Amino acid sequence: MLARALPLFFVLIWSTGFIAARLVAPYSDPLTFLCYRYALTVVAFVLIALAVGAPWPRGLRAWANALIAGVLLQGIYLGGVFWAVNDGLPAGVAALVVGLQPLLTAALAFPLLGETVGARKWVGIALGFGGAVLVLEPRLAVDMAELSVGPLLAVFAAMLGITLGTIWQKRTGAAADIRTNAAVQFIGAAIVTVPVALWLESGRFEMTWQAWTGLLWSSLGLSVGAISLLLFLIRRGSVASVASLFYLVPPVVAILAYLLFGETLNTLQIVGMAVAVAGVAIASRSGRAAGT
Repeated sequence: MLARALPLFFVLIWSTGFIAARLVAPYSDPLTFLCYRYALTVVAFVLIALAVGAPWPRGLRAWANALIAGVLLQGIYLGGVFWAVNDGLPAGVAALVVGLQPLLTAALAFPLLGETVGARKWVGIALGFGGAVLVLEPRLAVDMAELSVGPLLAVFAAMLGITLGTIWQKRTGAAADIRTNAAVQFIGAAIVTVPVALWLESGRFEMTWQAWTGLLWSSLGLSVGAISLLLFLIRRGSVASVASLFYLVPPVVAILAYLLFGETLNTLQIVGMAVAVAGVAIASRSGRAAGT
């Protein structure tokens, strides 16, 4: 039962990242915030690893594999999304582009990993994408009129980053300890983010409770909790099934925004939530049936 609940815990925790980003946005530059987040996360994972005596990667190749995964999964993905939204890309468009990730992951699963994606799983992924679009639809018409090329390219790069990072982690991280592997990954994320933050931003991080609450939750709840769950799920399941879980994020974010910020939910969005849940259930069940 716990194993079956882990994907739901992951989706719930991951979805709070959008709420935390909304809380912090007025009080910090986006990449500067990520630099602080990465630093605090590295410290947390190192302390955990030392406390339990977790083994560190052995050899240059193992370190390089973890650093590359961190650059893709954290550095490019989070950096691209945070920068794009902060630079004016509507959140709905960003979510729609990132929603292409499960489709691309499924398409690349066989040529890069040898994982077969059957017809049933493709149906589930397609339903998940359709449901996510319905959830986002009330804002998309307005959002599409506010597009600019730079932020759009950044979020496409973010989508490619998390897609390739998921596949890279599946190929190279099977034998790695999740705690020390994650610590090295966030070092990799910091290596690519710090220079860009110094180049583009002024280093603004205001000492407000909103900024500190967002930082602590993003570091400990999201980067430690959600990323650990993501790495575990990638290890035990097919990448297409894991990627399909991201279609549950827009519905959960919509519910959280309704509860916390008083945003509206219309009938079409509720139908979209049901379609997304059905699609993810089909994709995940087909993955277990195939033995992945």
